[in-house]
Amino acid sequence: MTTPYDDRLAALQRAGRLASVSAAVARAGDPVWHGSLVADPATPDLGPATSYRIGSITKTLTAVLVLQLRDEGRIDLADPVGRFVPRTGYAEATLRDLLAHTAGLQSEPAGSWWERSPGVGIDALLAANDGAGRVAGAGEYFHYSNLGFALLGEVVARLHEAPWWEVVRARLLDPLGMGATTYLPPEDHAPGRSVDHFAHTLSPEPLTDTGAMAPAGQLWSTPADLLRWADFLVTGHPGVLSAATLAEMATPTVLGGDYGLGLRVLAVEGRTLVGHTGSMPGFQASLFADRASRDAVAVLANATTGLDTDAAPGVLLGLTPAPAGGAPWRPSAVPVPDPVAAVLGVWFWGNTAFGFEWTGGELVVRDLRSGEVEDRFGLRPGGDAFTGTEGYHRGETLRAVRRPGGEVSHLECATFVWTRTPYDPRAPIPGGLA
Repeated sequence: MTTPYDDRLAALQRAGRLASVSAAVARAGDPVWHGSLVADPATPDLGPATSYRIGSITKTLTAVLVLQLRDEGRIDLADPVGRFVPRTGYAEATLRDLLAHTAGLQSEPAGSWWERSPGVGIDALLAANDGAGRVAGAGEYFHYSNLGFALLGEVVARLHEAPWWEVVRARLLDPLGMGATTYLPPEDHAPGRSVDHFAHTLSPEPLTDTGAMAPAGQLWSTPADLLRWADFLVTGHPGVLSAATLAEMATPTVLGGDYGLGLRVLAVEGRTLVGHTGSMPGFQASLFADRASRDAVAVLANATTGLDTDAAPGVLLGLTPAPAGGAPWRPSAVPVPDPVAAVLGVWFWGNTAFGFEWTGGELVVRDLRSGEVEDRFGLRPGGDAFTGTEGYHRGETLRAVRRPGGEVSHLECATFVWTRTPYDPRAPIPGGLA
């Protein structure tokens, strides 16, 4: 028997085209539900204990470690980061501004795409980021920076004279009983996946060790472990951090709007939720808790895009409507037929863009302005022709018209013509059709 939570999770999976999704809900601090859905036929055994990468939710752990140091009297949030990491090109940035993303640092470190590349050590990171990438002056405006949290993690490591991960484990995870949260993927982990927008096929994503960037987005966890962390964020723990300091972290800065000191703040139907979202190649995550009620939501998915991480908490708590209903989304489990592959992508009817997708064994035509499905076509055996099964062109024949070399020139259905570029009204329409 399904529950409303199951139905809401199914709606998120369908709307986001998620290879798998796992979620848990707590009410008044007590876990009341856990559910998971798996669409990827290659990973049917994913379940409640499966770990997913949590991306930038990692930042909340780094931020708590910084506030621990402040409460212990070892730092002041007005201290410049260069006091602790003198070789950084952003030595004048204060710890407070780094926590609040108001220091003016660029969003990403210089060099290759850090989320998809083997991580470098702190010396290499500092050498590559000499301050030339700054995008704004301190306090000028909110600008999210992964690089800033790498610097905060290095402050933690240097003051504790231990690697950042060892400090996370000893000062946070062990006291809170979060044994399922890890630095590297455990044996039971979800694989990273991305979904081809038009073919609906799945591709693997890398599972990198991000090295010196780890404090910004490295960690793996489960929904159950994250609910423990969510409840800590609203109640505190005597051996970790006080509720008063956590309330300070959850107070938005003027520039941040919905960001405090390492914590996101969401306003959902009159309620205030605190936590963070996360994404890494192949994964998305959302973790939020209501400071007043201790209701909390953790959602983890192995898809590079698709999960609306801001909306998911409100949907699962029943505060906001779930996405529209329909059949569960499933990836294309077999190779896309050659005649279909040739027509996938963006086509224009006049100046209006349409996406041609292959899903459920049908060619689906979607208006890219509205996202609405306009037509569906089934592939006829042995050729470049399709038959309309739904919409204005039901029963009509859609043909891919090819140039002498075999490349598809345009698509024709009755007097409708789709081309790869918008029509030039001064030029003849391909095929001579009106």
